[in-house]
Amino acid sequence: MKSGNRSATIFNVAVLVASLGYFVDIYDLLLFTIVRVPSLKDLGVSQTEIDSGVGMLLINVQMAGLLAGGIFWGIIGDKKGRLKVLFGSILLYSVANIANGFVTTTNGYLFWRFVAGLGLAGELGAGITLVAEILPKEKRGYGTMIVATVGVSGAIAANLIAKLVPDWRYCYFIGGGLGLLLLLLRISVMESDMFSKTAEKNTAGRGEFLALFNNKDRFLKYLKCVLLGTPTWFVVGILVAFSNKFAIEMGVKDPIRPGDAVAFCYAGLVLGDFASGLLSQILQSRRKVMLIFLGLTAVCVFFYLNLHGADKSLFYTVCFILGFSVGFWAIFVTIAAESFGTNLRATVAITVPNFARGMLPLISLLFTGAQHYLTYLQSGAVVAVLCIAIALVASYTVEETFGKDLNYVEDLKDPIENIQ
Repeated sequence: MKSGNRSATIFNVAVLVASLGYFVDIYDLLLFTIVRVPSLKDLGVSQTEIDSGVGMLLINVQMAGLLAGGIFWGIIGDKKGRLKVLFGSILLYSVANIANGFVTTTNGYLFWRFVAGLGLAGELGAGITLVAEILPKEKRGYGTMIVATVGVSGAIAANLIAKLVPDWRYCYFIGGGLGLLLLLLRISVMESDMFSKTAEKNTAGRGEFLALFNNKDRFLKYLKCVLLGTPTWFVVGILVAFSNKFAIEMGVKDPIRPGDAVAFCYAGLVLGDFASGLLSQILQSRRKVMLIFLGLTAVCVFFYLNLHGADKSLFYTVCFILGFSVGFWAIFVTIAAESFGTNLRATVAITVPNFARGMLPLISLLFTGAQHYLTYLQSGAVVAVLCIAIALVASYTVEETFGKDLNYVEDLKDPIENIQ
């Protein structure tokens, strides 16, 4: 009985730390979106430079940090352990957050946003991998559901704090302080037993990032995992981020503030992550839930692009429902973690969400390019169809991973289809 209680405590603490770590992660990502413009103005940057110069460079530098960090932390997670990544990434982005609050030049801001991107890249994938490996296979979905639901609510906290705290520097300090406080829980979290046994055996190929690309079937499985997240970043990064412009094009009666639209969208995401995780447990399927939510996304995008003459309350309501429809982030990352063996699992689970985020610049280029031939709304519709269709194909053909035994390693010498 005592042993059972101890195991349950270990499980609960791991889920708690992963959840709170992702909470601070999302807090920082959205906070940066909210305070980017006012912080640059405070540093003396002109509006022109904010729109097309250093302001855009700041976003791209953070994205470069996320992509580089995804690869770095992914490899470390399989070579050195899930816990080292979980707490190392939390420490790095917490320090970067605090440093962001002290910047006095744009060069300093650029440097620390890159460092923040490096740190933010590792937490979610490491947390999901750890939770997936320590929880019983029948309950993994509940654990990852809690991680994503609590984590995404960090966006709501960021929006609230940004409104209550007038100085953007203190907003960064709060985020960094929360992360450092979270590190106090590290003594109560144990490493994944699956990883420990793999490390003891010195299994070949641990953290071999290039192994994801040197085998056709393995690469296609990895690519499908990345493409599952495409619609989420189209909705958040295009439809919601530029909601004021879409509202003007559709003749919405009241002015729309993108910050408020993002807040409503993320509120929907919180409920969506909870619902998708719970539904996957009820249906005992990841694939079915992905297909259901992608279908809902298609319907919601259609309604969003046809809000002609709507009022502000209806517009924000649709943003909320739209956010709910793409609230499959927990399922998306869980599928990635469950699709590969222990020697590549952290590499996949950490790089996949960051590469999915990295799809946003490509989606943005496609959206901008389409406007040379189509109207603003038509361009949004075309890109929406493409993103959702790609994700639907990936969902339909991806492996069903619910209840899968994760205690195995990838045989990197043999074709992936021969691995059991």
